[in-house]
Amino acid sequence: MPDPALFQRTIEHYLAPILPYLEDTQVAEVMVNNYEEVYIEKQGKLHKTDAKFKDVEAYEAAINNILQFTGKSIADGDILVDTRLPDGSRVHVAKEPCARFGMAMTIRKFAKTMLDIDWLTHLGSITPAAAEYMRIAVNNEQNTLVAGGTSSGKTSLLNALSAYIPEGQRIVTIEDSAELQLQQPHLISLESRSADQFGKGAVKIRQLFKSSLRLRPDRIIIGEVRGEEALDMIQAMTSGHGGSMGTLHANNAFDTLNRLETMALMSEVELPLSALRSQISSAIDVVIHLVRQVGGFRQVTQIAEVMPLGESGHYHLRDIFTLVPALDGEGHKTMELLPTGEKSLMAGHLKTATEDMVTPLTEQIFAAE
Repeated sequence: MPDPALFQRTIEHYLAPILPYLEDTQVAEVMVNNYEEVYIEKQGKLHKTDAKFKDVEAYEAAINNILQFTGKSIADGDILVDTRLPDGSRVHVAKEPCARFGMAMTIRKFAKTMLDIDWLTHLGSITPAAAEYMRIAVNNEQNTLVAGGTSSGKTSLLNALSAYIPEGQRIVTIEDSAELQLQQPHLISLESRSADQFGKGAVKIRQLFKSSLRLRPDRIIIGEVRGEEALDMIQAMTSGHGGSMGTLHANNAFDTLNRLETMALMSEVELPLSALRSQISSAIDVVIHLVRQVGGFRQVTQIAEVMPLGESGHYHLRDIFTLVPALDGEGHKTMELLPTGEKSLMAGHLKTATEDMVTPLTEQIFAAE
């Protein structure tokens, strides 16, 4: 474990030009395009700053001294470096020649406070009815995927949803770079690692999945599904690990299933497409989609349930909540996440403890036929 005091002194000395933004709790990300061009994301919006490093040498020295705390160096052969700092912040460095205009570095800061569902509701990211539906789905052990674009709030929502997991359950998280901030006491956190300078010691997400199944989890939560590990996740969800969750990049709920299918096909295991689609439709119960609206506002735009595979062999979704035009209190046009009127596939099949969570907000959604 690096010396915290040494790490802080290194930050203050080498990253002095961007230190105010690293210390500003409202800044979520610091993006250094080159030594004299720095952008930040603050309250969901991108801003160009006046910050700059003295010269290229000072900039490279800053990156090198920061990477040393993760056992890496810009002198290593890796052109792309993805790592995590001792304070939890995630750093990605792209070096020349891939970075055509000079070395680029992005620091995604580790959130000191976790947004809960109540706060997301207050912000308008979700509605009370949608929040109640999510709580019931998590408690009813529905396998859930949170999808959206870059910086749409997927991880924040996943963190918030995890608070609904009943106490006493054993959770295993799997991530490339640890960003999840789960509050449950019984938690095992696994993180992948890249190979060292000798090409040894790499641990892939897929290996962690296999390890997690031997750690006796009640639920498995994957920070982001990116590749062939999708097949392992699908099989885990269909083999007694109900209520597992994960995130991935997708444009909408339907694309989420298609992307999951594509990533599962990256696996060396050869499955007929019909069999794979059948497993996916059986494994995934709920898809929640978010977008980052113009101006930086994050909002849930769709909550859909995955229906059994039809005779056509194609995926079928049932929208439970969708974003529709509405008027706010001042008569201005807006978009609001509202129930579609469709009944949940969980209707009539809720666990006894979960039935008590249904209020007038969702009683029509969960009303038995």
